[in-house]
Amino acid sequence: MKITEANFFDLLPSLQLAASKLKGSAKRMFLGQVAIDIGKGGSSKVAKHLPISRQTLRKGIREVRRGVGQEDKFSERGRKPLDETNPSLIATIKEIVDKASQTDPKFTSTRLYTRLSAKAVKEELIKRGYEESTLPCGQTIWNYLNKLGYKRKKVAKTKPRKKIKETDLIFDQLDIENEQADMAEDTLRISYDAKNRVAIGNFSRGGKSWSNIQANDHDFAKEHLTPFGLTLPEFKETTIYFTESKVTADFIVDILIDFWTKHQERFSKITTLLLNSDNGPECHSRRTQFIKRICEFVAQYNITVKLAYYPPYHSKYNPIERVWGGLEQHWNADLLDTKETVLNFAKTFVWAGKKATIKVWDQVYETGKKLSVKAMKLHEKAIDRLDQTIGKWFVTISPDRVKEILFSG
Repeated sequence: MKITEANFFDLLPSLQLAASKLKGSAKRMFLGQVAIDIGKGGSSKVAKHLPISRQTLRKGIREVRRGVGQEDKFSERGRKPLDETNPSLIATIKEIVDKASQTDPKFTSTRLYTRLSAKAVKEELIKRGYEESTLPCGQTIWNYLNKLGYKRKKVAKTKPRKKIKETDLIFDQLDIENEQADMAEDTLRISYDAKNRVAIGNFSRGGKSWSNIQANDHDFAKEHLTPFGLTLPEFKETTIYFTESKVTADFIVDILIDFWTKHQERFSKITTLLLNSDNGPECHSRRTQFIKRICEFVAQYNITVKLAYYPPYHSKYNPIERVWGGLEQHWNADLLDTKETVLNFAKTFVWAGKKATIKVWDQVYETGKKLSVKAMKLHEKAIDRLDQTIGKWFVTISPDRVKEILFSG
């Protein structure tokens, strides 16, 4: 259908839609042809009611009459990059930064460490004879420092060093156990683990602070606090216990007892606890003292416990590990110079929108406690391992069986 002055407004919605789908010379030539078809006054109507300026429309009409569109050279527009307009300046910046950088002191990588900021680089350029008015702004210098590889990044943790043959089977079973626990009304899933102990003292933690503070040049701490956390993934609730003691099997079970006694009334319908943890030395399913204490817990509180461990080198998938990442970000720019400071920071820690519950655990624990081979064989009869392949990572401990085998006499 030919567009005329009479039907222009009837076809206007269709013309607007068609114009919105086109770009560049195609759009200009389309609207230019519309203006030509309308005839006298066509340019005014098109420029007023369609998305194109008069100047661009005139260009489109010329293209229509020539029968060929003009190439749009968008890449040639705007300010040219600095490495094209002044390559010698980039070379000078690289020279300045290289001289102010040091290599990895252990020679384990080719990574360079630089202490210069963009402002310091600009000041050095001025000292070398560059006029300040001819130099780019600090942000541009910073961008080129990033391009040259001097970019501040978080230290990334390495990928798992190796993958045991059972890893996929363990993760498949973990998905099943965790999903069933989250769906069941009578099961509560708890993820727990200890964080690396926190050095108490005037030490730098690698973060940035708003205040002008200085830390010791060496981190030789005499005091430490170890955070041990339990989180409920379904409820996004976290409790963190701080201890000066070693995190032993007895400590872990005592914390579990304390936690459960505080929440037992709230979770009165719960008959099973699913415990997610790593396969650490103090809590793995072959740790005799841990199994002994868990069996006592099961019998005392008449509750079934399922142990579900993450595979070796993959413990970072455990939900509690995400909490530790958040806690480290929470305080990493400040000096944790006293125990009170550590606890006060922890009390203001919010994870998943909820404040963590903070407790201090004063009891000191003896290390190295274990059962005899004979006693452990008896405890093995009281627990159920999933199968011979991944039974090390999945254990069920029921109160009836524990009472029958271990406490019947």
